Amino acid sequence: MHIPTHKNLMALAIATLLLSACAVGPDYVRPVADTPVAFKENKDWKVATPQDQPLQEKWWEIYQDPQLNALVEQVNISNQNLAQAEAQFRQARALVQSARASYFPTIGANGSATRSGSAANAINGGQISNAYSLGLSSSWEPDVWGRISRTVEANRASAQASAADLQVAKLSAQSTLAQDYLQLRVVDMQQNLLNDTVAAYQKSLQLTQNQYAVGVAAQSDVIQAQTQLKSAQAQAVDNGVLRAQLEHAIALLTGQAASSFSITPAPLVAVLPTIPIGVPSALLERRPDVIAAERLAAAANAQIGVAKAAYFPNLTLSASGGFQSSSFGDWLTVPNRIWSLGPSLAATLFDGGARRAQSDQAIAAYDASVAVYKQAVLTSFQEVEDNLAALRILEQEATVQSETVKFAHRAVELILNQYKAGTVNYSSVVTAQATAFSADLSALNIQNRRFAASAALIKALGGGWDQAELPDNAMLNDRGADGAVKPIQK
Repeated sequence: MHIPTHKNLMALAIATLLLSACAVGPDYVRPVADTPVAFKENKDWKVATPQDQPLQEKWWEIYQDPQLNALVEQVNISNQNLAQAEAQFRQARALVQSARASYFPTIGANGSATRSGSAANAINGGQISNAYSLGLSSSWEPDVWGRISRTVEANRASAQASAADLQVAKLSAQSTLAQDYLQLRVVDMQQNLLNDTVAAYQKSLQLTQNQYAVGVAAQSDVIQAQTQLKSAQAQAVDNGVLRAQLEHAIALLTGQAASSFSITPAPLVAVLPTIPIGVPSALLERRPDVIAAERLAAAANAQIGVAKAAYFPNLTLSASGGFQSSSFGDWLTVPNRIWSLGPSLAATLFDGGARRAQSDQAIAAYDASVAVYKQAVLTSFQEVEDNLAALRILEQEATVQSETVKFAHRAVELILNQYKAGTVNYSSVVTAQATAFSADLSALNIQNRRFAASAALIKALGGGWDQAELPDNAMLNDRGADGAVKPIQK
């Protein structure tokens, strides 16, 4: 039997390493997504500071509300959805380490000591035999066709997608909390408005009762005033339902039990911010959901290479050595040394089209992931445009509504004086007061919608996070001729 020499083994190792630089399957190139030059809704209306001032990591501080800042920090620590997403990211990262382990050989050890015999041997005078063995074994599957490297590439891209998914969950929770908290503060202002309205209607009721007592007003005026007062009181009570639900939602987002969580009513102190918009193409690198979709496309592309590698034979290098003897005394001696060394090839000659089907499946999965990525890009532009339009239009509406409120309250003053003078009936007072209350309520609703749109716009822009925070310090884009992964050029 021919025993390989050290030179032969060295040549085999070098040849194997050269072959392992080859990876079958297409090299990944990020799918092309058309991006507009500028946001349409931002053309003639600027809410942004200059583009060289991006959103900061703690973007919620832009509202200048200390209690909002504290609540968002609790979301980052205690929200259970974030805990789940973080655990899933750690799981994906562990899969990368598991795939990388395939680059290295596996080494095992074994040892045994057995004593054997049979009843027949004892009757015939046979002897009991002993067997002792001790050895090491190693096997290694070189990455000849790039199956392992493509698997590592796919798992790494999946881990990066998982990291982006964690940011998606975090940004969503932060944005939802900001919207809920700001709405809660607007509800507190609505409660103050309702309380003031109830107080004003009580004065109006007292006025009509006094007028009725001296015979100036009719009893119907008193009934109208009572009806108006009770209606306002009912609205004031009903306002507590929405506030309680918002408070409970905030408790859930911060990882606390709704039964033991409360927020003291207070006026709205948050400032409606100006938001740095940036250029549309920046969304592709700022929005974590877009990045996650792109990373999944990269993972799907790598899986095509894994499927293609199944067409080629698997090469395994194995070696073992140790000692084997029937005598314990001379067990670990040179004459009892044993060893084996050699490569093996295994290939599938016929599988009924299974490998072709797996390859087609991988290609279809990649095409689907590219469509998902492009859809995510289109959705990101839609969401930004939606909220830019909302902020622009709501700003105009707020200006008009402010004038409406001013005129409505002036009308109430005039009509009340006319009623006291007996020149108008009480139904005119009721109408004027209802109009003023409706104007005040509409102004608060517009303010709430402006805050909600601002938080939604920040979320649509990707918050205060970008792709540089992905693991491995780079996103996979393509491979060079040597098979080395190259980062995306920003």
